[in-house]
Amino acid sequence: MLSEQDLEVLESSLLPALERHHLRLLAHSLRCLQQVSGDADERPDQAALTAWAERQPNLVADPAFIPVLVEQLSKAALQLDQIGQEQGKAPLSLDMADLVAWGKASADRRLAEAGLSPPPRS
Repeated sequence: MLSEQDLEVLESSLLPALERHHLRLLAHSLRCLQQVSGDADERPDQAALTAWAERQPNLVADPAFIPVLVEQLSKAALQLDQIGQEQGKAPLSLDMADLVAWGKASADRRLAEAGLSPPPRS
């Protein structure tokens, strides 16, 4: 679950709505992976993710969704690995500020590749 502080950091980023949505999904995945792992240095494997998902009360009513969720969390974990490398941190020790910084840098790179200047940010 994302905290109010996490959401405030994200909403104050001035990133476009689609990028904020992506970061919100990534942050939620990060929180789930942190719950499963309990260790910032060890990413949970598929079996651990599945076992965790099967214990979630809100997923009991829709067990067919569990493999889909596990797949999405696994994909998010790969992206968090990349972000962690870029930020010089263990992937599961990232926080919302790290994700927003990565999002801003990614947006700036895309603008530069298109020959546009990034907008001024505070």
